[in-house]
Amino acid sequence: MKPKLALLLAVIFLSAVFSLCVAPGLSQAGQIKLSYANFPPAPTFPCVQMERWKTEVEKRTNGKVLVNTFPGGTLLDAKNMMDGVIAGTADIGCLSMAYQPGRFMVTNATALPFGFPNATVASLVLWDLYKKYMPDEFAKVKVITMFASAPGNIYAKVPVKNLEDLKGLQLRASGGVADLVKALGGTAVGMPQSETPEALQKGVVKGAVSSLETLMDFKYAELCKYVTIINGPIYPFAVVMNMAKWKSLPKDVQKVMDDMGTEQAEWTGKYMDGHVDKSLEWSKKNHGIEITELSEEESANWNKLLEPITGKWIEDAKAKGLPAEQIVKDIKALNKKYAGK
Repeated sequence: MKPKLALLLAVIFLSAVFSLCVAPGLSQAGQIKLSYANFPPAPTFPCVQMERWKTEVEKRTNGKVLVNTFPGGTLLDAKNMMDGVIAGTADIGCLSMAYQPGRFMVTNATALPFGFPNATVASLVLWDLYKKYMPDEFAKVKVITMFASAPGNIYAKVPVKNLEDLKGLQLRASGGVADLVKALGGTAVGMPQSETPEALQKGVVKGAVSSLETLMDFKYAELCKYVTIINGPIYPFAVVMNMAKWKSLPKDVQKVMDDMGTEQAEWTGKYMDGHVDKSLEWSKKNHGIEITELSEEESANWNKLLEPITGKWIEDAKAKGLPAEQIVKDIKALNKKYAGK
């Protein structure tokens, strides 16, 4: 065989082998890559749910979709999340609607003091409320899912068993939680979560109102030995996608994501509630915290003081042309429905 012919045959053979071995991998060039921005640190529950969603979408699309996650505000921060997704800075973003209460009027109604028993119930109520009203503020994005934090409860250096105990008590609180503390006669002190441990040590505040996973995550149980269950306000979250990006996705990929909406809301709520339970057990075992649950009579007294908060929201919502009374009725009915389960 002539050298040139032998060389040509060798090239053809190697090309065939290369095609057989490498071609399957080349199909990854057509993979759909999505960026997903989140603002809190990676270990927190909004980011845990983000990683779970990423894993499930990649699995259920058989690798057709690859989701790159950006926790800790590395791509978009909390206040710019919605507009950043609309602009396409990130394909997907997780936002806390409480950061812009006037912008997300309908969904933020769930942050009123409705007494949600846990994050699972609150998350399902929030998702159903969104699906019923489809608020205009989400018209420029595709809403992937919604979920809520666990309800805020009191933990303090001193026992809080009635309104008299709460009177004037300085508690770290923010947003709707601050309104609750003020309505009940306490003193709400605004500050970032990161500054609260030092403020507790120095006596700037005597406690806080927050979801109870922070007893363990921020080691507040070392300083605050008394917990009072009030099932206060929750913080609602939404996961949204750039509309142009959503419309560009194949129908089968869209179906995977649509089918996960309720499932992801419930999964996140259950994860949050499990973390709260773990935190309480850790706090009792390691720091001997005392948990107080209000009597029915005492709880009724507290709720009466909180009614004006919801009344004020109704006034504001009606001024914006929203069916405020019906929204409140729906939230109460959904709370009863899911809490009953």
